Amino acid sequence: MPLTTTDYKHIVLNDRQVPVIEGSTMKVIEIAMAQRAHGWTPEEIHINHRHLTMGQIHSALSYYWDHQSELEAAMDAELREIAALRQAAGESPFVARLKAQNLLP
Repeated sequence: MPLTTTDYKHIVLNDRQVPVIEGSTMKVIEIAMAQRAHGWTPEEIHINHRHLTMGQIHSALSYYWDHQSELEAAMDAELREIAALRQAAGESPFVARLKAQNLLP
């Protein structure tokens, strides 16, 4: 399925209608999470993602702020899914061995 264009330069919707930076697999949500988690400025995001241009980063952040509630809901859903998968997977045998050896609490 082809990418869907948006009104934002550098931002397209992939086949699952997830906003990504055109020409990459980087999701807008990943840029927003990096800024939210680390408090990074656009310049700091660029230092850590050299394959992106400043224009791409600013466009991704603009898309995020204009669609914040929708993307925040997607982030929260993704975090809930990760927590459920971790719980379903249970403790790994490696962690169990470390706990048995009193190397982990």
